[in-house]
Amino acid sequence: MLTPQDKYKKRLAKYTKLLKKQTKSSNIISVLRLITFLLGLTLAILFFISKLYYLCIATVLAASILFIFLIYIHNKIILKKKCTSALIEINEKALKRLMGEWKSFEDCGDDFVNYDHRYSYDLDIFGIGSLFQWICEAKTYLGRLKLKNCLEDNCFSKQDIYERQQAVNELSSKLYWRQQFMYESIVTSEIMENPDEFINWSKDKTIYKTNFIFKIILIILPIITISLAIISLSSVLPFYIPTLFLLLQLAILKVKSENRSTLFMMAEKYSKNIKAYEKMLKIIEKHNFKSPCLKNFHKKLFDKDGTAASISIKKLSNIVETLSSRHNMAYAALNILFMIDYHLLTLLENWKLKYGSNLSTWLDTIGEFETLSSLSMIKYDNPDWTMPMIQDDILYFSSIKMGHPLLGDKRICNDLNINNTKTVLLITGSNMSGKSTLLRTVGINLVLAYAGAPVCAQRLCCSIMQLYSCMRTNDNLEKSISSFYAEILKIKNIVNASNKGEKVFFLLDEIFKGTNSLDRHTGATILIKQLSSKGNLGLVSTHDFELSDLENEQNSRVINYHFEEYYKDDKIYFDYKLKNGVSCTRNAVYLMKLAGIGGIQIGDG
Repeated sequence: MLTPQDKYKKRLAKYTKLLKKQTKSSNIISVLRLITFLLGLTLAILFFISKLYYLCIATVLAASILFIFLIYIHNKIILKKKCTSALIEINEKALKRLMGEWKSFEDCGDDFVNYDHRYSYDLDIFGIGSLFQWICEAKTYLGRLKLKNCLEDNCFSKQDIYERQQAVNELSSKLYWRQQFMYESIVTSEIMENPDEFINWSKDKTIYKTNFIFKIILIILPIITISLAIISLSSVLPFYIPTLFLLLQLAILKVKSENRSTLFMMAEKYSKNIKAYEKMLKIIEKHNFKSPCLKNFHKKLFDKDGTAASISIKKLSNIVETLSSRHNMAYAALNILFMIDYHLLTLLENWKLKYGSNLSTWLDTIGEFETLSSLSMIKYDNPDWTMPMIQDDILYFSSIKMGHPLLGDKRICNDLNINNTKTVLLITGSNMSGKSTLLRTVGINLVLAYAGAPVCAQRLCCSIMQLYSCMRTNDNLEKSISSFYAEILKIKNIVNASNKGEKVFFLLDEIFKGTNSLDRHTGATILIKQLSSKGNLGLVSTHDFELSDLENEQNSRVINYHFEEYYKDDKIYFDYKLKNGVSCTRNAVYLMKLAGIGGIQIGDG
């Protein structure tokens, strides 16, 4: 059975070969176009010189028809090349992801980095080397935003999560469909604008509205003007009369011309996006989905009459394509004669009246499919990962062979169990032994679990809880906030959430490290007792070994775990395996020796 890597390589080889073939065809057509032009021109000149005018005209016509046909064929090949190139790019990116080279991906979600969020900054959800950078396959603005929301602020119920899991499972098996869906946004529009302005424009049906009588005038007046112009050619009618009618039409065109231009410019601004939306909607519509979640999204793309969203938005695309011709001289002349601006305005009005209120739903649906496709990539690339089970009666977290999703082959997996009797895991260990990584491993797998994605574990069962962390703190000079006070504010948010009765899962890494050892120990003890007494679950990493005494107190809900290192040939090694009990090793002095601090060298004393 082929592995995901084998399949990507196979598809990459297939599309690379196809691109070479298409490039060859494109080059041949280019040569044929040149030959057609030169040969047609040469023969036409020879026939003209020989006074064979009929043959000259016939040659020009034949060469022109053939040349236009070759342009048509050439454009189709160029489009196919763009599609093939996009598929090559997609499969190359997939292989880079599997080989651990995903940190070079352009979209890392750095625009979503929020230093004050309750966990996203601590867990590397956005930014360089983030979860978002690893999984994002969304290209539209709403697709990226929905992926961001499901990783940062999702509020899915147990039923929602299970339905999303079914959708992810279904899409993970549809590699061809996912790649086809993805390349349409790449080929059609490289930059996907924020559609809020476009959506608001589509819902506005009154500002430029024209009444029925005026629409009749728009049809009759050009007919009269043209008729008068034809009559004036026979000298029966003075030429100034049709000229006056033309001036009247020009005056009518000047009325609110700036408003019309603004309306048209808005439609043109999103022209490439509209084309991409049309293609992406069509791919969704023509596929039959089985999971309830996908079927529900699919259903939203058809109106009561069964008209598909792609057909409706294609009508808008056709209008916008016509609008693009407004910038040439021929249009300016024809516009005065036929008042085309108003006819285009009428077409836009009619489209907005009939379909404008549905646009936001269509774009939301595209975004949902992009989000679920991104999550399904995880399942496809990691078939040994599992879908988590959701526990909804008691607070609970249990995992078997759980690892950090972003570490690839370097990850070390551990088992973990937190329940209503032992709610807090106190993790001790020396520097660089794996304490912080364990906290992030738990946190990022919970984020994936709540999004409906597979998790990096052989088995994982958890309750739906509000995830909070306090791991990284930064000075904020503008707000005059020190790193210690920033840490206090983070912890305050956790305590407030707990006091409000929220189901909290907390991750605390070396808390109160910005103060003296006595205050640090006292504050940490009080905080751990307070959070555990409320029944919250969490992990606390610490260098304060005295905190491990909490396990021995009466009715304690704290249990000790640790990481340790070992030494060989004057080198330090870590196995990153979580063990029961308290750490009994220290490595700070050894690490200082490695750094040559104070003149101490390895092998001294």
